[in-house]
Amino acid sequence: MKPELMISWRYLLTRRKEKFISLISIISILGIAIGVMALIVVIAVMTGFDQDLHDKVIGNYAHINLMGFKTIGNSEYGNIAKVARASKHIKGISPYVQGQVLLKEENRYFAVGLRGIVPSEQSQVTKLKEYLVSGSLDNLAEGSVIVGKELAAYLGLRLGTNLTLQSPLGKQHTLKVAGIFNSGMYDYDLNLVFTDLKTSQDIFGLPNQITAVAIKLDNPDLADTVRRDLARQLGFSYNLKTWMEANQNFFAALALEKLTMFIILTLIILVASFNIISTLIVMVVEKTKDIGILRALGMSSFGIRKIFTYQGLIIGALGTLLGGVGGTILCFLLKKYQFIKLPQDIYYIDRLPVAIEVWPDIVLIVMSALVIILVATIYPASRAAKLRPVEALRYE
Repeated sequence: MKPELMISWRYLLTRRKEKFISLISIISILGIAIGVMALIVVIAVMTGFDQDLHDKVIGNYAHINLMGFKTIGNSEYGNIAKVARASKHIKGISPYVQGQVLLKEENRYFAVGLRGIVPSEQSQVTKLKEYLVSGSLDNLAEGSVIVGKELAAYLGLRLGTNLTLQSPLGKQHTLKVAGIFNSGMYDYDLNLVFTDLKTSQDIFGLPNQITAVAIKLDNPDLADTVRRDLARQLGFSYNLKTWMEANQNFFAALALEKLTMFIILTLIILVASFNIISTLIVMVVEKTKDIGILRALGMSSFGIRKIFTYQGLIIGALGTLLGGVGGTILCFLLKKYQFIKLPQDIYYIDRLPVAIEVWPDIVLIVMSALVIILVATIYPASRAAKLRPVEALRYE
């Protein structure tokens, strides 16, 4: 062991009258630990929100949605399907009709989105079949509808209940509830209902026509690349929107919140680093005689600087290690037992999501803490290094 490191460790473990120094060293370690633990937990939660939102969006929204500036006929859809299936990254396509309707409940009306789908093809592009909590996608036939859990609870709907809706053409239609789904996203579950393609075409007055095509890829991250390829092959007659573009406000807000929380909680570590500065300054004052003796014995000022730099880094490393272990354990507990519930109408999900990522989250947190701690040691170590042997021993 290097003599500077050995002396640093000995100063931290002193058992003589300088026990006060050991006490404030422990306080410094705990301060760093709390800051690192808080930062790890919060960033893990923010990462969990991000991943959970990605999963929910991809489950409810096709990777690419192709919409025409006018309705799309059967022959036109055949050409689109032929071009799409030629791409090696496209794994599924499905036509649909989307529009707004009014649900009638006694004398009240509720605006919702109605999507007409092909039940046998829907599983190729979304996870609607997996989200069903009652009923079956196979039961979605002409004259039936699948509603979200929140809408069903709001209107008191059950399987077999008749639902009256008003189309944009001014006609009323009565549909039977064939299923209830729970996607985990409040807006989808409250404001979106599904029916079969033929029923939706009748409601919107679009015989043998569709309004959009849902496309699923083998890798969602390639959506932008595939979108450009399809736009080049199909021309400018269609508007292609990826799942990222359709939900970019969500993801931008989450990224900003994650960065903001990182900066704010890093201030906890910054504040804790002042305890390290205080500890080292007190240590320099208490060890003035020792510094003079070490200099008189031939230790360089750089060696003295290293003693107190090592001391600050030991305190910081112990605090970072303690906080890292504590934060990781707390994250595992939050993830396993999910004892924190959230109001779904505010946060779109009903539980606190936690995702622990060693890279880049934990690595960046640990590196940031160590950099702050290293900077905190500069002033006390410099003061100790500037002491001359004669001044240090003058009154001894």
